[in-house]
Amino acid sequence: MYTRQAMHELDMNDKLTSEQLKELDEKGFFVVEDVLSPDECRSMAREFERLHEAERLTGGHEVHVEPGARRVSNIFNKTSVFDKCLELQPVLATAHKLLGEIKVHGANLRDPVKGFGHQQLHADVPKHFEDDWWVVNAVILFDDMTLENGPTRVVPGSHKWAPINVPVVNQGDWEPGPISEEDRKRIPADLDAPYPGEVYLTGRAGTVFIMNASGWHSGTLKKNDANRRVLHLTYTRRDLPQQLVQIDHLTPGLYERMSPAQRFLLEIEPSRTPDGILRQPKREHAGWWN
Repeated sequence: MYTRQAMHELDMNDKLTSEQLKELDEKGFFVVEDVLSPDECRSMAREFERLHEAERLTGGHEVHVEPGARRVSNIFNKTSVFDKCLELQPVLATAHKLLGEIKVHGANLRDPVKGFGHQQLHADVPKHFEDDWWVVNAVILFDDMTLENGPTRVVPGSHKWAPINVPVVNQGDWEPGPISEEDRKRIPADLDAPYPGEVYLTGRAGTVFIMNASGWHSGTLKKNDANRRVLHLTYTRRDLPQQLVQIDHLTPGLYERMSPAQRFLLEIEPSRTPDGILRQPKREHAGWWN
């Protein structure tokens, strides 16, 4: 199977509007409202709470436990409630447009608590040359994201600049390469400070922010107690490692309810030897620099 075939089998096209394409190219992100219905948002928010109640301080342990934020990872093995998020047309179309052959990279629920959530400005992944895109990040809102509850900040156009590596923030640690003097001048001395031209992304529940993960961005401080539950659903190229190696966590329940196209996108179809014997998955997880 290949990506366009998978999208065809999911009855979804790979088209973006001219405005979405323009914003993706120039800004590195765009916003789509009403991707999820109010009922779907409420259902996913309730499931967030159920899963977090079960895991508490260990939430997100499969990927990253973040002090000051409620997190849950490996979500598709734990529940079917978020399955629809695997079939969001603008997300898949963007990932296919930027990355070519794609697979799910990660899926992490996150809700910072009051007084936390601030991150240093960073890029999620490196690049070796212009247009060398590695990851697309979809931030799927189950609650309204406001200026008071820790909105994501992004620097428009920064996906075309040299990446900023902040190991304490980045999920895939990597060593930056040589950069031009022009890019050097762009990198701020204080990664916590506001950056000229930055944008705070806000929107109502059901909205999805779709971002080229090479852009500079960060979480911001949550100033109130309002829920700000989101799913960070990321896609990467099929030649790159997943953040969570899905097949290493695969349960019979997930495999059985996924269609062949969904299994392809999650990369959970076990390989077989020429004689038909299932091959055990590899458990090494290479870093971004490999």
